[in-house]
Amino acid sequence: MQNTPTTTLGYALFATRWLQAPLYFGLVAAQGVYVYKFFKELWTLILMCVSGHATETYVMLAVLKLVDVVMIANLLIMVIVGGYETFVSRIGLQGHRDQPEWLSHVNSNVLKVKLATAIVGISSVHLLQMFVDVHHTSHHALMWGTVIHMAFIASAAILAYMSGPMAAQSDRGHADRGHADRGHADREPAGHPQVTRPQPGQETPAATLPRPRQPEPEPVSLSEPDADAEARIRAAGFPARKLLEDFDQQHPRGFDRETVARLGKADFVAARRNVLFVGPTGTGKTHLAIALGVRACQAGHRVLFATAAEWAARLSDARAAGRLDAELAALDEHPLLIVDEIGYTPFDAATAGLFFQLVAHRYERGSLIVTSDRPLGRWDEVFGTSAPAMVDRLAHHAEAVRLEGDSYRTRRATAVWTD
Repeated sequence: MQNTPTTTLGYALFATRWLQAPLYFGLVAAQGVYVYKFFKELWTLILMCVSGHATETYVMLAVLKLVDVVMIANLLIMVIVGGYETFVSRIGLQGHRDQPEWLSHVNSNVLKVKLATAIVGISSVHLLQMFVDVHHTSHHALMWGTVIHMAFIASAAILAYMSGPMAAQSDRGHADRGHADRGHADREPAGHPQVTRPQPGQETPAATLPRPRQPEPEPVSLSEPDADAEARIRAAGFPARKLLEDFDQQHPRGFDRETVARLGKADFVAARRNVLFVGPTGTGKTHLAIALGVRACQAGHRVLFATAAEWAARLSDARAAGRLDAELAALDEHPLLIVDEIGYTPFDAATAGLFFQLVAHRYERGSLIVTSDRPLGRWDEVFGTSAPAMVDRLAHHAEAVRLEGDSYRTRRATAVWTD
């Protein structure tokens, strides 16, 4: 059990994040100042052009100033919205049609690079002004202006170069921790509810039969080096690498191909929506779950895969050690969690409660991909009285894909016997 005074102190310290809220509203006021400056410069430019006193050089420099103001305003918006959501409180933009694309991957490295780029842009405008007005600028000022500008460029280049290795090192660290956690989950600690684990049997129908021509999911455009995506895939803990292109679409008697193709774009992760694959054993649920996880890794998201039994062991370990809240918070570093094989083993009330806490904690905060051999209406057979509240949160923002058909593995075995 957690120490109550320690927990209360921790919550109190965490509540101090609200002290940052006035800072972001101060930046909103600064944004208003830039709006005033923009229209003031624009009005001056219009008057100069109408009066006929605006030269080509003046117009060029005035437009560059306006562009510079807009760039700084864009940076302010990113710092205000991204910083507030990251360090203060969730804004709750999930599902909003105008949700910024960058909001899902803003971090300190991104903000540093963008800030350095904005500084270089400002310096470029000032240096251009000096060169345009070179006859009224001293050689000493021109030399130091050039040196300072080159220093800004070098600093921005170094920051941009370091951001890649830093991200890769972070991913490698998460990979090591992910493998260590999976190894630790294989050991049953004393004192927590016993969980009977199903024998491994991944549902991975391969593309061995001719497939009808179906619209394939659009490739995910990668904005980061392939090495970073590979590091995320290794850290995810997939039992094997499965791709959407390799899925045998002819095997299931029926499933929503258009929905799977749309999910292949990995947009559901940024929107913090869930995905449910429901169907009999051997119809390809695990294959599709892993394939979407790989797509999410390629799109820049961290993913963590485990079976339901492994998640039960991991959460039970954390509860026994008195760090369940910290474990749930640490999982927030992974925008996507995959829970495989729900339904193969029923859980006792205590373990079902742990799953409810996981789902409740992830609600509108991160995405879940869940595979199960039974529909949500029968989850009381697995989780007992915790099922209704769990299903309510899991299905609220979810895409459900039902697969119909016989087991792919059984079909192959039957073919061998008949041959």
